[in-house]
Amino acid sequence: MTSPSATVIVEGLTRLFDGPDGKPFRALDAVDLTVRAGTLTALVGPDGAGKTTLMRCLTGLLRPDEGSVRVLGHDALREPQAIQDRISYMPQRFGLYEDLTVQENLDLYADLHGVPQDVRRDRIGRMLDLTDMARFTARPAGKLSGGMKQKLGLACTLVRSPDLLLLDEPSVGVDPISRRDLWAILADLIAHDNLSVIVSTAYMDEAERCDDVFVLNGGRVLAQGTPAELTRQAQGLTYTATPPPGTPARFLQARLIDAPERIIDAVPRGGDVWFVRQPEAPEAELGALLGDAAWHPRSEALEDAFMLLLRQDQRTPHPAPVEAEALAPTGNSGQTDDAPEIRVRDLVRRFGDFTAVASTSFDVRRGEIFGLLGPNGAGKTTTFRMLCGLLPATSGTLEVAGHNLRTGRARARSAIGYVAQKFALYENLTVRENLEFFAGAYGLGFLETRRRVRAVMAQFELEPGLLARTLPLGYKQRLAMAAGLIHSPPILFLDEPTSGIDPLARRAFWRSITSLARAGVTVIVTTHFMEEAEYCDRIAIQDAGRMLIVGTPREVRDAAGGGGDIDMNQAFIAIVEQARAAEAQGQAAA
Repeated sequence: MTSPSATVIVEGLTRLFDGPDGKPFRALDAVDLTVRAGTLTALVGPDGAGKTTLMRCLTGLLRPDEGSVRVLGHDALREPQAIQDRISYMPQRFGLYEDLTVQENLDLYADLHGVPQDVRRDRIGRMLDLTDMARFTARPAGKLSGGMKQKLGLACTLVRSPDLLLLDEPSVGVDPISRRDLWAILADLIAHDNLSVIVSTAYMDEAERCDDVFVLNGGRVLAQGTPAELTRQAQGLTYTATPPPGTPARFLQARLIDAPERIIDAVPRGGDVWFVRQPEAPEAELGALLGDAAWHPRSEALEDAFMLLLRQDQRTPHPAPVEAEALAPTGNSGQTDDAPEIRVRDLVRRFGDFTAVASTSFDVRRGEIFGLLGPNGAGKTTTFRMLCGLLPATSGTLEVAGHNLRTGRARARSAIGYVAQKFALYENLTVRENLEFFAGAYGLGFLETRRRVRAVMAQFELEPGLLARTLPLGYKQRLAMAAGLIHSPPILFLDEPTSGIDPLARRAFWRSITSLARAGVTVIVTTHFMEEAEYCDRIAIQDAGRMLIVGTPREVRDAAGGGGDIDMNQAFIAIVEQARAAEAQGQAAA
């Protein structure tokens, strides 16, 4: 029988799937775990770790091949319906009906769960209040921003009162303000409903909020414990390094991450670099690696321990250093050395009476990494689509690689590589076939196609014969990047390329971006991971179509009022909320 103090007991859980080579592989391999009742529990791990498979086994949607799963006292193999009657589950894609309104989605889920009319009125009313969605009940779900879809998905999941809530990466693809709001809602539900929650997440700051954390990799549980217990595993191994004046932090980070025999992990933070030393590497050897950079010990964080655990697991290899020469553009864009690669002046885009982008202006220099940030619905993707020539501007001037997009769109497009949010891959084609198709679309000849396909497959460590649909999300991202770079463009657009990607894959991604920029490629990127803004030379923050600020990461933090004492998440929220408050005051005064 299940212990009264346990919501979930998993013993020896193994789940097999057919691999792309026809051989079975173990998505879950003899997993043991116990989830305490009334707690908030996190599942963390890289892509393919088994998090979603474990969640689906807990819901009774997947049958174990070996082992046992008991949820709320019920055997998942024999009593899946009894479990499903008492839990709520929100998958990664929210499960919304985009042609239905907010209210119709809520009513549909209430009907599906058999919620009585007198109960549903109060329950839906509370969910609308918690999510601040009462103003939008008549809006179709397909017209909501990503953050609002996230809130509606959670409200639909909780239209009945469950004993256990399962959330599979609920904050994928949403901005810091929406993430903050989600966790405020969860805190309210846990406090008032005594709700047990299991959440899988790619954000270590979210895992730090939880009572217990399970670290998975390759279908196995590597470690479990409270965030404090896990964090202590990195004690004595964590440092901060400050690069010499004029040296971008990402250059020092690249040097450190390319020394896996001495360094576990390295990331830019606040103009510095946070890094983790290999336990067997003497501290005295760090000076030669760091050169002129000043460095000192710092307190460890959960993400440090997470990366330590993954690196120590033999099935998680350190990414190979990127060869810049293989990624360098074969020619330049035709611009003079001092001319901006991208020039935007008074850019406006309207959809009927709605202004998606309002009088935006900025320049991007050659070899610069330029970050375009903003809340969901801020106009980032619309701006991107105009820059790529996929959407005409209503008014304003837009030049890419020296070509005016009103008169030279085709020439501008030939200088651009583009990786979209949804990865425009052909799922039924192999890796090689996808790359050959994109090479043909960009007009590469037969011999050049063969050369470039070989180069990018080696660069991104891709297996040529695997079908795109069988790739884990992190490898789909690599394939999408390879396709965008197949024609050696001088300008690369990346629209939220790391959405849903774990920290391990994000490190490898940004290592490649650093190498691209050093090779002369101009990179424009949108992201909801605010720590990734630290890799950028400059960032711009938009909200409601308006440009709020353009500057270096340090200038943005200073403008937010915190200087070096706040991280980029806090700076982003402060900049957006200050602008919204000023606008509200202006409207009230008018």
